[in-house]
Amino acid sequence: MVDREDEDLQMALRMSLQSLPPEAKRSKPLDITEESVEATNRRVQRELMATAAEKRIKAAVAAGNKSVSPAKPASAGEDVGNRTGSIASVIKDQTSSTHLEKSGEGAEGMRFGFGEPLSLADAEKLFLMVFGNCVSRDVLAQWSNQGIRFSSDPETCMGLVQEEGGPCGILATIQAYVLKYLLFFSHNFGKVDVNTPLYELGQNKVHQDSQIASNNFASITDYKKERALVYSMAEILFLCGSGKQAVVATIGVDCRDLEGSEGDQSEVLAKALKDLSIATASDLQKILRISTYSSQATAMRQLIKTLPLFQSRMGAMLFLISALLSRGLESIQADRDDPSQPLVTAPFGHASQEIVNLLICGEAVSNVFDGRMDVGDGLFVKGVAMTPEIGFLLLLESLNFCKVGQHLKCPRWPIWVVGSESHYTVLFALNPAVQEENELEERESKIRKAFDAQDQSGGGGFIGVEGFQQVLREANINLPPAKFDHLCSSEFIVWSELWQVLLELDKSCGGLKDSSGLMGKKLFDLYHFNGIAKSVSSSTAGGESPLQKPRLCKLSVVVPPRWTQEEFLADVVSSSGNEQSVRDPGILELNQLPQHAPLVDCIRTRWPRAVCSWVGDAPSIV
Repeated sequence: MVDREDEDLQMALRMSLQSLPPEAKRSKPLDITEESVEATNRRVQRELMATAAEKRIKAAVAAGNKSVSPAKPASAGEDVGNRTGSIASVIKDQTSSTHLEKSGEGAEGMRFGFGEPLSLADAEKLFLMVFGNCVSRDVLAQWSNQGIRFSSDPETCMGLVQEEGGPCGILATIQAYVLKYLLFFSHNFGKVDVNTPLYELGQNKVHQDSQIASNNFASITDYKKERALVYSMAEILFLCGSGKQAVVATIGVDCRDLEGSEGDQSEVLAKALKDLSIATASDLQKILRISTYSSQATAMRQLIKTLPLFQSRMGAMLFLISALLSRGLESIQADRDDPSQPLVTAPFGHASQEIVNLLICGEAVSNVFDGRMDVGDGLFVKGVAMTPEIGFLLLLESLNFCKVGQHLKCPRWPIWVVGSESHYTVLFALNPAVQEENELEERESKIRKAFDAQDQSGGGGFIGVEGFQQVLREANINLPPAKFDHLCSSEFIVWSELWQVLLELDKSCGGLKDSSGLMGKKLFDLYHFNGIAKSVSSSTAGGESPLQKPRLCKLSVVVPPRWTQEEFLADVVSSSGNEQSVRDPGILELNQLPQHAPLVDCIRTRWPRAVCSWVGDAPSIV
């Protein structure tokens, strides 16, 4: 049967390669006795391809009854993708990613979920890993009712909307990757070679706009947004699969027999999923279908076809499952410090740090520091191994509960997921130059990196005398004996105390004191996006009225030339007490006073002396 099928396909392909003239249009059907040789060839070709397609479908259905391994790369069907000249050739003929491909003379239409089922044992392992033993209905409802969809509001149309609490960690991380493509690769969608792994785009600098990215977000077309979303999803999944594979998880649903199945796909799909409920691993196993790809071109083609499913209410859960299976369930557990805890945290169903790290770095590590840490007795805990494409900032660091490493603070692109106690949002800049360091910042970073390398307290900010001596050697710091003895008097050197000494130590001795006061100033803009619907003031004919929509806030940021916040404020406040004089020339635009919100605390973990201001409502990270 297989040999015969291959012969049919080969014959069909040979006929399709023949240079036949197009069949002339006719005002009435051609009588069968008048059928030309060319028309006969076309008809036979279609029949052969349709027969081969039917055989493949039957074989797939038969194979669906067998258990599959979620992390095994697929080999069948990958050659087509590998022969494609560029990713653009995979997607350029798709006029809209919301329209499915049609095969043969008939359309599959609204049929989703081609792939192999997960075994019940793997489904139970997956469900337990994600939700644990005692997951509530509310948490399951949150994760079963969140699609990956763009905002319809023109001002925030480049952003993904969050409707339920819980999956914000998924949406914010995808959002960060989407912004990477929209801001820095939007003119290059058709130029990325298929042989260049998506997860290496930032490393190879395939393309970077020579100018600062535009803030005219309303002008971004639906085509570019959908392409950026597909690219982002593919890059994340291949990153999780170590660049070797991507698993796309969908659900088996057939909308062809539903009333109104010829209408809008999203509405028809919503109707098909209306009564779907997932309360157990068995429920998940019945509907889940997975496909594994080693070719990114083939994976992207599948993501385009199944994008309506990811935009549906099951989208966030399906993407999380895709990422976990791309990494492999065993590898996920090996990444974590405590694999007995669920990835979705109780009681509110938030995405754990391990989920966010998986999507940012490709590994589900539990920590945010650089590298790994020796905790004694030959045991190590793992942090972030390398600089990722997008970064991460954490409010808890401003409260001295942890320390985010330089890998996450200084990503390849100026885009950061921001974590608060209960929510994830996104911070980004249009100009990559905000990542560049001046002379004093480079000096500060070098000293802090040397200090952190000796810090075995988990980010507590203190080291021993022996480690301190190593820091002084690596950073070429020449401390006066009195200062050295003072710092070492308690046998532990605290970063904050060392910092104050360095501020008073001249540059010639390896310190940070700049007598000119001219080498530290930076001025730039940041944007903050919160995908969850918030009340936003809007002017109407009847006055001010609140609207529920995602929030985009522009912040003017200044990193002052002095090396302590107290020095800066003391320097710029005029002795006359006039509030309008609270600024240096070029420091704060429009005579705005420095403002504060929890987001500013997060920004200061990246730029310690930052002063921020904005117009309108304060940016919210909850």
